[in-house]
Amino acid sequence: MDAEIEKIMNEAKGSMDKAIEHLAYELTKVRTGKASPAVLEDITVEYYGAKTPLNQVANVSASDSRTLSIQPWEKKMLPVIEKAIFEANLGVTPMNDGEVVRLSFPPLTEERRKELAKQARHFGEEAKISVRNARHKALDAIKKAVKDGYPEDFGKRREQEVQDMVTEYYKKIDHMVEVKEKDIMKV
Repeated sequence: MDAEIEKIMNEAKGSMDKAIEHLAYELTKVRTGKASPAVLEDITVEYYGAKTPLNQVANVSASDSRTLSIQPWEKKMLPVIEKAIFEANLGVTPMNDGEVVRLSFPPLTEERRKELAKQARHFGEEAKISVRNARHKALDAIKKAVKDGYPEDFGKRREQEVQDMVTEYYKKIDHMVEVKEKDIMKV
């Protein structure tokens, strides 16, 4: 019975870890004042009939804090890359000079910064929902085990451990969102 409860606790912890990982991934895509190649991570292009991630057909680099350069390995990919960036609706217009596609990110306005901070908070809230779902699953499994003969006082102790875990993950989520908001709001 103890092994089952331990498995439940490990599954809950794993789910909560995945929520944190996903939050970190989503927050890297939220733009701050600096140009980052992470903005282009989810963009795919048509390459010999297959959808291929942009970073596998071109070299993506930040030439300065406001500009990204995308240098394809084959020149014929320039218009395809340009089209994919337009379709991704990043809020920037790609400039093709025949060799490289450049993306110039304008400085963020105060209003846009607030929108991005709100988006970061939204991602944080989604992560908290995932953590709550993991808690709910774990608590249900513990209550079922108590009904099936697991000692009630041990069950209560395990429920408290789950709640402590949730509190710890909430603090991590709040910290990650707070750091991102500060980064976004910094001019």
